[in-house]
Amino acid sequence: MQQLKGIIFDLDGVITDTAEYHYLAWKQLAEDLGIPFDRTFNEKLKGISRMESLEIILEEGNITLSEEEKQRQAAQKNEHYKTMIEKITPDDLLPGVKSFMEEAKAAGLKTALASASKNAQAVIERLEVTHLLDSVVDAATVKQGKPHPEVFLRAAEQIGLNASECVGVEDAQAGVKAIKAADMFAVGVGDPVSLQEADWVIQDTKLLTLDALKEKLNK
Repeated sequence: MQQLKGIIFDLDGVITDTAEYHYLAWKQLAEDLGIPFDRTFNEKLKGISRMESLEIILEEGNITLSEEEKQRQAAQKNEHYKTMIEKITPDDLLPGVKSFMEEAKAAGLKTALASASKNAQAVIERLEVTHLLDSVVDAATVKQGKPHPEVFLRAAEQIGLNASECVGVEDAQAGVKAIKAADMFAVGVGDPVSLQEADWVIQDTKLLTLDALKEKLNK
């Protein structure tokens, strides 16, 4: 890649873990529709948009809804989720993430958020890391969800960089695919098997440091 100038973060599973809140909100919606929903099934929804997630759930239950009803159900899920995330505090930042973000800013790197969540702005405000991000791009501002690269390309554009000057950090397979499709170096956080397309995989966010990243980039 060209010289590192920017780092673009996913939100869920990278900066904080609101996955449990998403899981509980989807579980409530699915069970209201009479569709069994467990953690294994929930893995299929990781990293993709709200409407795509709803389509997968409806397909599982062999249920057909009108477009208007789909919008109503998706909005209902979001209301469940928004109620839950009101409890988020800076204590919910994943280990080592804030120090890495501070390190990046101190080194003069640009930073951005590229999230599949339409509630990303509210979450980072509750986490008190807004000042550590130069731009926030969420699902509300893009047409194509991950694994399409649009959200990462938009984030790079908003911080005034070429995609090849940026590193993307993701915990979901769809997100890693999006980073690679955007022609960025991909850091995966989590399971090395499901994130094997990433250029560097770490199993814990506390292993994410600028020195370690630069070492991987220079290999």
